[in-house]
Amino acid sequence: MGRWHKPVKGSRAYWPRKRADRIYPELSSPPAKSPGPLGFAGYKAGMTQVLFIDAKKGTATTGKEVVRAVTVLAAPPLVVQGIRCYRRGPNGLTECGTVLSEKVAKDLRRKLTLPEKPAPPRIEELAKKAGEFAAVRLIVHTQPREALGKKTPELFELPLGGTPQEQWAFAAGKIGQVLRPEDALKPGEYVDAKAVSKGKGYQGPVKRFGIKIKNRKNKEKRRHVGTLGPKNFPDRVQPNTVAFAGQMGFQTRTEYNKRVLAIGKGDITPAGGFVNFGTVTGDYVLVEGSVPGPKKRLIMLRKGVRAPAPLPVEIKQLSKESQQ
Repeated sequence: MGRWHKPVKGSRAYWPRKRADRIYPELSSPPAKSPGPLGFAGYKAGMTQVLFIDAKKGTATTGKEVVRAVTVLAAPPLVVQGIRCYRRGPNGLTECGTVLSEKVAKDLRRKLTLPEKPAPPRIEELAKKAGEFAAVRLIVHTQPREALGKKTPELFELPLGGTPQEQWAFAAGKIGQVLRPEDALKPGEYVDAKAVSKGKGYQGPVKRFGIKIKNRKNKEKRRHVGTLGPKNFPDRVQPNTVAFAGQMGFQTRTEYNKRVLAIGKGDITPAGGFVNFGTVTGDYVLVEGSVPGPKKRLIMLRKGVRAPAPLPVEIKQLSKESQQ
């Protein structure tokens, strides 16, 4: 009989495990041929259950009704505040021009220091350099007042698909307007969910890495590591090899291939509201399975970098039973 063996818990692929620099990550996406936004963002409201027809071929439940857990994201429209253009340089992409809209939301001044009367956009000047662009991105901000009690919006760049000329044509027509979830996502397609995970603070090695708790005769230290490595050579602790205490959680994580089940607008709130969130009455996105991050955190959805072919979705019932 083989010896029972249990490897150390916790992935060593993410190192060092330090706190994220920002409470919401950057939204990056590989180039795509079709013009248009390559992602969207929404606030995590909670989870519920959905009854739908399984359209995946080759499974035991093909064509039958199945129940799956889904995450509800409150996704108010994104405001296109500006355009940022990049050219290809020796060290990668370099910014070569930025255009901001004359319309400035009142809440955006909580995030940025802006002049009282912004200058008119210089779209005509940048249009002359459109042939030099290697990439064009939208500068967008959220509208948290429409989803939760927060006031300060998040501001980030939204990548676009298509050639640089198609990206410029799309961006020039969207400045000062809003983007809705259906402009970037489609039901049935697979996306990647990117967010900052739930923070758990400073934790010891038992909770952080799952090491074994020693017996009571181990030098009065039961929740410490047993060894720090070789004693003579090398005569130091090798980095990234010992389970030490430290920060746990509040780190940027990406989960791949989350299927979008539905995009809509209306009241999908369960009886009594989502716990620790409230009601969702505006635009929403239903994502199959779970996504990283706690309630009310901004979740970035981008086009799947290794996504399978989209599958049709036929939802039969959405659970609105009380979660309290």
